[in-house]
Amino acid sequence: MPFRLSGIPLLVIVFGLLIGVPRLVGFYTDWLWFTEVGYEQVLLRSITAQAVTGLLTGLVAFGILWFNLRLALRALRPRELMIATAQGPQVITINPARIRPLVSAGALFVALLVGVFASSQWDTWLFFLHATPFNQADPVLGYDIGFYVFTLPLLEMLHGLLMTVLLLTLAGVVAAHVAGSNLSFEPVRGLFVAATARRHIAALAAVVLLVLAFGAWLQIPKLLFNSTGVVFGASYVDVHARLPALWALVGVSLIAAALAAWQATAPRLWPIAAAVGLYVIVSIGGSLYAGIIQRFVVAPNEQVRETPFITHNIRATRQAYALDQVEERGLSGDARLTREDLERNATTIRNVPLWNAQPLLDTFSQIQEIRTYYDFVSVDNDRYVIDGQYRQVMLSTRELNTRSLPSRTWINDHLTFTHGYGITLGPVNEVTPEGLPVLFIRDLPPVSTVDLELTQPAIYFGELSNDHVFVRTGTEEFDYPRGEANVFTTYAGDGGVTLSSVFRRLMFAIRFRSTDTFFSPNLTRESRVMIYRRVADRVRRIAPFINYDPDPYPALSEGRLYWVQDAYTTTNRYPYASPAGGLNYIRNAFKVTIDAYHGTTRFHVIDTGDPIATTIGKIFPTLLTPVEEMPGDLRTRLRYPQFIFALQAQMFATFHMQSPAVFYNREDQWEVPVFETGGQSSRMEPYYTIMRLPGEDHEEFIQMLPYTPRQKDNLAAWLVARSDGDNYGRLAVFQFPKQTLIFGPRQIAARISQDQVIAPQITLWNQQGSEVIQGTLLVIPIEESLIYIRPLYLRAAGGRI
Repeated sequence: MPFRLSGIPLLVIVFGLLIGVPRLVGFYTDWLWFTEVGYEQVLLRSITAQAVTGLLTGLVAFGILWFNLRLALRALRPRELMIATAQGPQVITINPARIRPLVSAGALFVALLVGVFASSQWDTWLFFLHATPFNQADPVLGYDIGFYVFTLPLLEMLHGLLMTVLLLTLAGVVAAHVAGSNLSFEPVRGLFVAATARRHIAALAAVVLLVLAFGAWLQIPKLLFNSTGVVFGASYVDVHARLPALWALVGVSLIAAALAAWQATAPRLWPIAAAVGLYVIVSIGGSLYAGIIQRFVVAPNEQVRETPFITHNIRATRQAYALDQVEERGLSGDARLTREDLERNATTIRNVPLWNAQPLLDTFSQIQEIRTYYDFVSVDNDRYVIDGQYRQVMLSTRELNTRSLPSRTWINDHLTFTHGYGITLGPVNEVTPEGLPVLFIRDLPPVSTVDLELTQPAIYFGELSNDHVFVRTGTEEFDYPRGEANVFTTYAGDGGVTLSSVFRRLMFAIRFRSTDTFFSPNLTRESRVMIYRRVADRVRRIAPFINYDPDPYPALSEGRLYWVQDAYTTTNRYPYASPAGGLNYIRNAFKVTIDAYHGTTRFHVIDTGDPIATTIGKIFPTLLTPVEEMPGDLRTRLRYPQFIFALQAQMFATFHMQSPAVFYNREDQWEVPVFETGGQSSRMEPYYTIMRLPGEDHEEFIQMLPYTPRQKDNLAAWLVARSDGDNYGRLAVFQFPKQTLIFGPRQIAARISQDQVIAPQITLWNQQGSEVIQGTLLVIPIEESLIYIRPLYLRAAGGRI
């Protein structure tokens, strides 16, 4: 008899192919790409961890469900039930032989869902298995910080999974016993529970209560993340009321589990009822007790009661954000600026950043994009030794935007227009007689007027390169425009996956859903396909368990163009550390470099003392390389990232106060200055500059941000992050005497607006078809004095230049 597929199995097979084939193709082509970039072991480790985690968890879940449900269904016998329908009473037959396969299928389905969820948490398992201790203990329970970062997340996940499976199992067992008439309720005799059902349900209830005891114990370390007190972390009430109550709840849960187990042999139902009652009473009683302690013990003398816990919060927050390493220096604030001071700080004056990013980006877009399909995505700050002088520059890459091509075809999008070309680079403080920025590197092909050379200007990997392209094809690649003609090239680098077989072409054709990929005669065995060309996508695909800075920046080194992507280790589980932006611990642990031509991607460790970075290195031994292996010239391009500095500055505004009494009353609270720009209030952002810090003997590339006292406009201090050489990542705060009035940014901005010479001129420029853009107000320290500088940009109304 010939084999035939019925409708439903055929639909299942077709659906499985539609879902499974793209996933298999995606995995295969990703494997080829991981092999090309040299990180196939990272993919293999993560896939293996997902498979093992999902399989083991799913098997355990299936075993619990299947065993208990099959056990409960033993008593099920064929029976008839009468139900009311529109056509009258109908009799249906319950056949155990048909129900058992359905129950097994249901258990398998639930286990599959549990396994899929567990596999998505594969990194939690790996971080637990390779945990590195912080060698710092929390001040309440004495656990190492690593317990909270690596172990507690796994325990919470296991508790949640186990409780979910057990509750589903208990519900299914109760339903099975009801169907088998082992559990019923009748008005005359009341609740009837057969001995087999009583033993089974009582045993499951005992296990559930044991898991509840485990959950109550897990709530104890989580007290150190409590945000309901005067500070973040465990407060007086948490330690003296909620902590004992939770231990009591653990004990009561264990007693309740014992009572539930006893219920298996007791003919009456009071043990399990007593177990549930005890748990509820202690849970409610603990909350009431905590409220009483807060109202009658803490509230009348809160500062004294909370002082030890405020100290814990200050110490932990400073450690978590590396604020305990901030060097504190004092400034007199009343020194007069002399000519000798200016001469000693000539490099600082010469590098005052007069160009702001947005006006400069608008100007670059007008004078250097050359063609409509080129875009400047962002402008970045850096510093170079140019013609023997240490200069701060702003640079931007000229990237190709395929969406702006005049003719969108498959060949143009993927074979011809494959890359951007060149950069625009100029000093931060020079303008031409026409008011435009001076450019050291400009035009197509790039022309340099200084001793900086760009020998390989093609940009195949960048911030905007978000689509796949094919290189070394039968179609020449557009390189750059030249007059009425164009210059073409053929890629000679190492990037991309080779299309060395028909099978590979087929796989990528399925991945891209493109028949052209398979049938195009322009693709040969030497052709290469480039995917994940966008810097942000590239690094996240390789290492999704690392957090990345939102702003990768270009770096010119030995004639080649690189991208530098800052990466962080973070957690929100550092006990007692106050959170900011969803985390309460951060380190700039990695620098990722990407060659803009070859796509070579390297993850470099720059913070070897970070336990999370060490753990990642244990899990993925082939992922990380020491920063010492980065080329020396490229290492001079590293800068302290603005994202982490802004976060640290935000926290330091409060946590520079180390006295619990001062902290409690917020007596010395700082804030980032606010001033008016274009009729809108905005907070100052950190800015890069080259300057000689007070007490230092040479200029360096730094990032800084001033502070004012809370709700005041005078200057209180300024925070600095250093970037050069061995000083990379070091923070310093320069404080002014509290008894001395130092004008702050908002006060200076107001004085500019009130100046009898400047204010009328700005008003005049804002008329007659032009508009004045007021740039960032800069605070430039010179020795013990300050210079305030605010650039002004004059732009035609409605224009971008």
